[in-house]
Amino acid sequence: MSEPISGAAAAGAAVGWKALGGLAGAAGIGAGFASYIVMTMTKPKDDKEFRVSMASTIAGSLLGGAAAIKYFGIEHWSKDIIGLMGQGGVMLTCGLPAWLIIRALFRYIEKRKDAGIDELVADGAKAVKAIKDAV
Repeated sequence: MSEPISGAAAAGAAVGWKALGGLAGAAGIGAGFASYIVMTMTKPKDDKEFRVSMASTIAGSLLGGAAAIKYFGIEHWSKDIIGLMGQGGVMLTCGLPAWLIIRALFRYIEKRKDAGIDELVADGAKAVKAIKDAV
């Protein structure tokens, strides 16, 4: 017979795991941490920017994280809690570039809000050329 405290702790952990949604909850935790980290580093200027940045960070965490987990072949990590934490770290890391890209896009748009479409296309062509020349 197992001791009552260990049995109660295991039952509590199982209930907590189900309450989080199992694997989906673990994925949400990684995405949530990524959003929290970037939101505290640089606060958005208004509600619209906040909502778009939050959505892109969560999408980057979930979609990019899933792609990275599949690419590196670490799906089997989800069989235990420590492996899930590792996968959450991968997902967190994938959400941070999404925040950076969206913030850079907002700054670009803000600086050029009075520019015409021809100027924007010319700027884009220059940026692409600079990237190609650098590589």
